[in-house]
Amino acid sequence: MNSYLEDASGFKGYADEVFCPSTEEELRDTLRRASAGQVPVTISGAGTGVTGGRVAEGGWVVSLENFRRLEISKGCAIAGAGVSLEALQSAAGRSGQFYAPDPTERTASIGGNIATNASGSRSFRYGSTRKHVLGLRVVLMNGDLLEVKRGDKVDFPVPQIPLPNTTKNTAGYLLAPGMDWIDLFVGSEGTLGVVLEAELQLLPKPDDILAGVVFFGNDDAALDAVETWRALDGLRMIEYFDSNSLAFLKQRFPESPGQGAALLIEQENGDIDFWADHAPEDSWFAASDQDRERFRRFRHALPELVNDTVRRRGFMKVNSDYAVPLDRNREMLRHYHEKLREPALDYVIFGHIGDAHVHINILPNSEDQFQAGQKLMLEFARHAVELGGTVSAEHGLGKRKTHLLALQYTEEQIEAMKQVKRRLDPHWLLNRGNLFTPPKDYLAADERR
Repeated sequence: MNSYLEDASGFKGYADEVFCPSTEEELRDTLRRASAGQVPVTISGAGTGVTGGRVAEGGWVVSLENFRRLEISKGCAIAGAGVSLEALQSAAGRSGQFYAPDPTERTASIGGNIATNASGSRSFRYGSTRKHVLGLRVVLMNGDLLEVKRGDKVDFPVPQIPLPNTTKNTAGYLLAPGMDWIDLFVGSEGTLGVVLEAELQLLPKPDDILAGVVFFGNDDAALDAVETWRALDGLRMIEYFDSNSLAFLKQRFPESPGQGAALLIEQENGDIDFWADHAPEDSWFAASDQDRERFRRFRHALPELVNDTVRRRGFMKVNSDYAVPLDRNREMLRHYHEKLREPALDYVIFGHIGDAHVHINILPNSEDQFQAGQKLMLEFARHAVELGGTVSAEHGLGKRKTHLLALQYTEEQIEAMKQVKRRLDPHWLLNRGNLFTPPKDYLAADERR
């Protein structure tokens, strides 16, 4: 059971029972029994999340690991909730296609990606998961089955909730009059329904991809390049590494510079002559599939090293998922560095600079450092919102970060989200604790039970 009660951040929980249904009817029956007995149910994905979303705090855990149907057709795939991103990309690749969203963790499940509206490095060009979902099979908490397609409208009144001025946002529910069911379920963190299966858009593989790691002497030079290159035709990725990240990566890539800053870029049908003229001489460019794979490992090695370090030091991960408007990119990055240097914390900053969405990872070595990191993260969240940004760009809020929702939305706006929750899950049983603190009357009923 313990493997279902923790996520990649180290957040841990507890449950009375764990269920691993193998069929749709088994799942529906489990939810019906839980609903009749007023038992909270937490839906478990692959455990790669970092906000505690799949970690139960009582009740039942239901894992969707057995829902692994995968069918590839021209332009689309049918994928069960338990299919890994890696399996989907591999199968799509064999057909000359690819799934455009590119979350860093390839062992993540499709169900988890949909629950959090996951995105990644290629979202700079292609957008987040929501844009690539064509259909869903969803089971509600009472066991009812919904099968919805893109364009099917929600059949009850939905208010307009303002969005931040960012390219990415996963904080709370996306709500707008006349919206699709798909847009409502994607990013709702499993609090409205259980996604069993999805129809996903696939795109043709580009003929050629040019990749490179471009090294700069400092952040300002890197950000100048981001602003210049953002409009380049075919550019689908701009990822940032601060000087601390480069020093950290020397553990696996000793040949890389350990100072300054770097950008990882990918361009479809790119012109190597352009990059030879506009990139510093010590930059790396891919001449083969092997080189491109090396760059992918360079990008993905950093979060792996961070997670290993955090686990070894014995503290939960202290990390951010904030994004700001593109024109506040430089200002926010400078703010991060200035504030993090004051208490001399061990940290790295990396990620999706093309979307003004970088991740801070603080690596505490003591309880005092952990608390200082938590305090700073709250200050950073407030500052991101002040600049017109979001407190969650791709990972969701789960249970660890529910307190951030009130920084971005008013009480009335959050109440509007809760009304949608009550309509689809009136007893507040499904993924209780994600996004919102459960109402006190429901908690009291649990204690009586």
